[in-house]
Amino acid sequence: MTDSVDGRDTAVRAETVGQFVDLQVHTTASDGALVPAKVVEAASAAQLFAIAITDHDTVDGLSGAIEAGNRLGVRIVPGVELSSHFEGEELHLLGLHLSNRDTMRSALAELRLGRIERAERIVASLNAQGIPVTMDAVLHEAADGAVGRPHVARALVNGGWVRDFREAFDRWLGWNRPAYMAKAPFEVADAITLVHRAGGLAVWAHPGEAATAARVEKLAKVGLDSVEVLHPSHAPYLSQRLIDIVEKAGLLPSGGSDWHGTHEGPRRLGGQLVPKIWLDWQDARVAARAIGAS
Repeated sequence: MTDSVDGRDTAVRAETVGQFVDLQVHTTASDGALVPAKVVEAASAAQLFAIAITDHDTVDGLSGAIEAGNRLGVRIVPGVELSSHFEGEELHLLGLHLSNRDTMRSALAELRLGRIERAERIVASLNAQGIPVTMDAVLHEAADGAVGRPHVARALVNGGWVRDFREAFDRWLGWNRPAYMAKAPFEVADAITLVHRAGGLAVWAHPGEAATAARVEKLAKVGLDSVEVLHPSHAPYLSQRLIDIVEKAGLLPSGGSDWHGTHEGPRRLGGQLVPKIWLDWQDARVAARAIGAS
């Protein structure tokens, strides 16, 4: 697969690129399986040049990851993953290259409260349907991380009410399932503004077939910087189509494994072979924006 962004052709293959990055990775600060330092150790073992820590609605895992990255020689791109809404549908937005984490942290405090309230509504729904899972069990699974449906799923598995994670979502927690609860709407334009206020680039995460040229153009007009074109859920033909759409819209490509700690399957750390030059282009846009704002 090749792409041409900013007039430069780049083959996304190990033998022609040489260094790779992974720009969507999760830790125990949200719903990942490993603490930040262990995530960075895994990135070092995978010989990645850089990873982006993009926990859901929190930047609390960044300090530990950056400290480990300095020690192990792995660059850490400070990030976050936000759930927003666009044209009536959920859209996940990554904020990458966050330089003002305090701005992001204060804004996320309210969103984290919303996550807890949502989990409480899910637990109440499960209780009403005969599943006596408790909020304490869910919070135990979340530890100090941002609470989400994966923590409810783990509580269901550990309580013996479902066999595994998949059954938890297929039977109870997934879209249109009996205990599904929608998040409070957070419009994508507001999410993009928040990312920019924190000094970052706004990236449409794992868009799939929803990323038509028309929708990407609309989002570019409200400040979208990049689209995650390489993701485990994207077939090669889709990644190539997204690269073409991104180039025509004047945006930048991004990519990541969406790693939560598994060592098998498509979501392996570094498995998307995201070329380092894509990170270089993102760095250049961040620098240009900083000069323009000065």
